[in-house]
Amino acid sequence: MVGGGIAGIQASLDLAEQGFKVYLLDRAPAIGGVMSQLDKTFPTNDCATCILAPKLVEAGRHPNITLITNAEVVGLDGEPGNFKVRVRIKPRYIDPEKCTGCGLCAEKCPVEAIDEFNQGLSPRSAIFIRYPQAVPRVFMIDRDKCIGCGTCSEVCRAGAVFYEDEERVVELNVGAVILAPGFQPLAPRALTEFGYGRYPNVVTSIEFERILSASGPFGGLLVRPSDGEIPRRIAFIQCVGSRDERLGVPYCSSVCCMYSIKQAVIAREHAPIDVECTIFYMDMRTYGKGFEAYMNRAEEEYGVRFVKCRVPRLYEDTKTHNLIIRYLDEETGTIKEEEFDLVVLAVGFRPPEGAEELAKALGVELNEFGFCKTSEFNPLETSRPGIFVCGAFSGPKDIPDSVAEASGAAAKAASLISSERGKLVAKKEYPPEIEVRPDEEPRIGVFICHCGVNIGGIINVKEVVEYAKTLPGVVYAEDNLYTCSQDTQERIKEVIREHKLNRVVVASCTPRTHEPLFRETLREAGLNPYLFEMANIRDQCSWVHMHEPEKATEKAKDLVRSAVAKARLLRPLERPKIPVTPAALVIGGGVSGMTVALELARQGFDVFLVEREEELGGHLRHIYYSLNGEDPQEFLKRLIQAVETNPRIKVFKGAEVVEVSGYVGNFETTIRQGSVEETVKHGVIIVATGAEVLKPYGQYLYGEDPRVLTQ
Repeated sequence: MVGGGIAGIQASLDLAEQGFKVYLLDRAPAIGGVMSQLDKTFPTNDCATCILAPKLVEAGRHPNITLITNAEVVGLDGEPGNFKVRVRIKPRYIDPEKCTGCGLCAEKCPVEAIDEFNQGLSPRSAIFIRYPQAVPRVFMIDRDKCIGCGTCSEVCRAGAVFYEDEERVVELNVGAVILAPGFQPLAPRALTEFGYGRYPNVVTSIEFERILSASGPFGGLLVRPSDGEIPRRIAFIQCVGSRDERLGVPYCSSVCCMYSIKQAVIAREHAPIDVECTIFYMDMRTYGKGFEAYMNRAEEEYGVRFVKCRVPRLYEDTKTHNLIIRYLDEETGTIKEEEFDLVVLAVGFRPPEGAEELAKALGVELNEFGFCKTSEFNPLETSRPGIFVCGAFSGPKDIPDSVAEASGAAAKAASLISSERGKLVAKKEYPPEIEVRPDEEPRIGVFICHCGVNIGGIINVKEVVEYAKTLPGVVYAEDNLYTCSQDTQERIKEVIREHKLNRVVVASCTPRTHEPLFRETLREAGLNPYLFEMANIRDQCSWVHMHEPEKATEKAKDLVRSAVAKARLLRPLERPKIPVTPAALVIGGGVSGMTVALELARQGFDVFLVEREEELGGHLRHIYYSLNGEDPQEFLKRLIQAVETNPRIKVFKGAEVVEVSGYVGNFETTIRQGSVEETVKHGVIIVATGAEVLKPYGQYLYGEDPRVLTQ
């Protein structure tokens, strides 16, 4: 796995959970990619760290994943199923086996350097960790900045400093390669008309994310760089480094519209004063699920102003460092001039650093823009068999699309190496489980999360911690910036041992995504994972009482009290193992249904494919042309042939599902085909029924005039 951003992590976890050994490489000293720099994600405004951190922790502690950071691929030989990959690992000058991540070395280091992770908005020391929640939590020495004073070596109690560390090349034997090195934001210094690098209050979108982030240089407080004051008027300028022939970037970066809307909304939420946000745009691309509604909400509920124009230039008031934008108002046809306290440039996506060298080392082709070349009907396959791609390396895309592609690429790789499933896996060892008797007094530890500013910006977390300490059975309580991060997972295990806890309560965000993470942490500490309870003080409290901080704090106390009361009654449980039926039911025989059926069959699973129509193919049967000139009908013909000739796929055409019973891993489904009914057994169900095309009767004379057609 080349690339440790969200796509690379997701694909790695998918493969590792399926029983494959994964080597996860990243050029940076820690995994996480660009997502680790974000404050929130659209369109849900979820905390980016809250989504990413559990996956970072899982990847870091999964027995089937080996992290190789600060590394890059330099060569590849072999064929699909048997590749030899040469990897250059750069020196960290820190022994990762000894480093405890305590941070004392960085604290004592006398050297200051630019913090690249915070986009130069704050300094770091010459010995540093990429970001506070980094995985692996191992420090690194920047030898270009290090003065060789030896302070870090003197204060390191673990003896982890290793000045003699050298670059080395290792060879890995793998069956498949997935490329997920992501992208790099455009550096807009060449666009002198915007004054970036000259005017301190002109920042890029990624810099603005760090300004907003609770783990950023300003602790989540919305301020402008020149004087630390809260900006009252913010302008967002779109398409900076996108759709620009001058820079050789004629393409749209596809996500800038949405992330600017998100940033405007979050700026309004973060600031203690009324901040006016204006987005200057050429076209708004709000094309994804829920995106249009998000834009409407930003305009109607948050008062975000949208101005359609391309800003040609801006100027600085040298006394106030405010920015003046002159633009053509397309509605009135007049030139207008407005003054703003802060300007955010929505920079586009470029291929990642080192993309050409990586492509050359692996023997894969790039397209005319420098992204990985793929075909129209096989967007996860590169030009070299056995090497797959996902995420923004094949072209600009958002996080949901990157994650979906990651799972798709993992499925492709799993199909290729399915014969090796389970052969190289390692069994995770746990400490003996601590006996918790029914008559034993509860010793409860409570960990309350700030969730960046999602919770801490509304609820008085310190007050809730002090309240938790007074509750019956609670022997320890503390607050954490991000309770789901790797360093806090280690902290929880440490507190369990130190205070002999026999139950744990976490008050943070949703158990839907985070409960498995914390239960695994308890298990690693020797506690039964079911001696755990969560209080959702984000979704059920801070988010719904955003404008009532005092009442939100009181409600958080109630939620914590309820969770502690329930925790006192918890008893250890056992998780039984049950056999599962290794077969799948796929409902829908369009392109999606056939593709997933084929991939499952190639991995060795039986598949029942049910299609309501008399023919497979879905809507693609009626499409004869594609944007890039590839033949949809020829692609469909090959796909249908592959499905119908695969011995593991049983196709039911002209059929429908009439009854489903059972449970996860063991379902029974009755399929009616004509007058015949058949019951099949399977472990999972995949619904790929597609969608119906809207027939807009009553609109635009559709159905009344034969000249009015749908697409």
